[in-house]
Amino acid sequence: QVQLVESGGGLVQIGGSVRLSCAASGRTLGNYNMGWFRQAPGNEREFVATIGRSGGGTDYADSVKGRFAISRDVAKNTVYLQMNSLKPEDTAVYYCAAGYAFGTLYRQGSRFNFWGQGTQVTVAS
Repeated sequence: QVQLVESGGGLVQIGGSVRLSCAASGRTLGNYNMGWFRQAPGNEREFVATIGRSGGGTDYADSVKGRFAISRDVAKNTVYLQMNSLKPEDTAVYYCAAGYAFGTLYRQGSRFNFWGQGTQVTVAS
């Protein structure tokens, strides 16, 4: 089992930045693909970013490409999502997820096995 706890959300100004953290316990994250997803009120959960096992490759949703960056710190067993140039449409609950690594990156939420409880990010003027 992997337990994931997100932190770092809050109220951010339009154009601002915030870094989300996802701390894991129970297993080392180096064995998993890690992902960030988000869900806005009334919307389905959507893929944001993913990073491969031990940092092998990244993938981003088109809506965040060039603005967000996913990274992992193996020593701290933590994954990060740096979010820059934030827009109101980035407002959502952000979830961290871990999925068994099979040598490829994937975007589908169903491929991830463990989820955090989420952290709210609100972008407003």
